[in-house]
Amino acid sequence: MAYDIVLENESATVRYEPKLGYVYHTFHKAQTGAPFRNIMNAALDYLIAKKGTKWLSDDRLNAAFQQEDVVFAVTDWGPRAAKGGWKFWALVVPADIAGRASMQDIVETFFDLGVRVSIFSDLDKAREWIESAK
Repeated sequence: MAYDIVLENESATVRYEPKLGYVYHTFHKAQTGAPFRNIMNAALDYLIAKKGTKWLSDDRLNAAFQQEDVVFAVTDWGPRAAKGGWKFWALVVPADIAGRASMQDIVETFFDLGVRVSIFSDLDKAREWIESAK
């Protein structure tokens, strides 16, 4: 599969699958603060520009979110993403238990914004789901 590379650094890789219209991000380590927001904003800008509707999150190496990141996700980023056309989210949860727990409010908020969310521990199953989501 040929992805457009949106962003690639030591913290994360963000790709876009143009035929199926989805962002695919991989965190290479725990993300917090401005670096987290910059990654997510760059990916969202690309999704909106390409009129994509799907997102595959590989958060296996992420850890618990700080409260400021949760606030950003639920009050700023999430509403912009939903308004921009985001409809489907395949989330591969962090291996870290605290990381998984810290995502609960985010997942619930995005669901309330109209995003269909499916949670996975296996990346291949998440990719299959997001590629077939309609």
